[in-house]
Amino acid sequence: MLGSAMPLNPTRALRVGVCASMLAPATDPCGIESVEAAAALGFDYIELSLAHLAALERSRFDELVARVAGSGLGCEACNNFFPPAVRLTGPAADPALALEYAAAALERAARVGVEIVVLGSSGAKNVPDGFSLAEARRQLLALLAELGPIAQRHAITIALEPISRPEANFIILAAEALELVRGLDHPSIQLLVDYYHLATEREDPDVIRSAGPALRHLHFARAADRGFPTVWEDGFAGFFRAVAAAGYNGRLSIEAFTGDFGQDARAALRLVRAGAAEVMA
Repeated sequence: MLGSAMPLNPTRALRVGVCASMLAPATDPCGIESVEAAAALGFDYIELSLAHLAALERSRFDELVARVAGSGLGCEACNNFFPPAVRLTGPAADPALALEYAAAALERAARVGVEIVVLGSSGAKNVPDGFSLAEARRQLLALLAELGPIAQRHAITIALEPISRPEANFIILAAEALELVRGLDHPSIQLLVDYYHLATEREDPDVIRSAGPALRHLHFARAADRGFPTVWEDGFAGFFRAVAAAGYNGRLSIEAFTGDFGQDARAALRLVRAGAAEVMA
């Protein structure tokens, strides 16, 4: 496994990025302070937190745009679409406020060059105790139907992310998210699968194969502690085989915690690039 002489297959080589908001969440929740380090380490792109990016004052946002451009590393994706204060389900949900926020946030995302915005946002999306899951589903579907055209105007795809328990209580499985995406049938509302959440829920990776062209983005971390994937795990091969079967060769962002970004990033980049290429060839 992972023979050093095996070349990357360019038709299957994933673009590997990093969700920088996970690197120092207490001091840099947006993730911008890691952009130069990520570029130097060899990542293909950086993924910043949209909720934090959207909250920046105009002058600080302009500085962020300039810093990303100067780093040589594009911000091709954003996670954390909605902040918890913008409720998407439950009696406090305000669709008008959510759409107003989303329009401004997506405009900023487009200015940075973002092509994928991840809608996991469990703090905003989780269903309050006692509230109908069916009604929450209706609320989310209605919002996504409005978000699709806004994202499309900016050439952005919103990738719906299933999130495992106990972090989430709604849209937990990739199969649930895929059903919503297919029901909406809008080109700008598609699917993300995160290996960590998939493994935590012990969901069959075959759901990735079933997603086919609906799969538009991947997140990746080791299953045990959501750390950087520095050592090959048993479940990785099945995950990447399913990704290959879906016909996917786009972006994969390492969304993981680390106490040593430099060391762990180098190991994770080698593992993902060599391992995924070998399995997906």
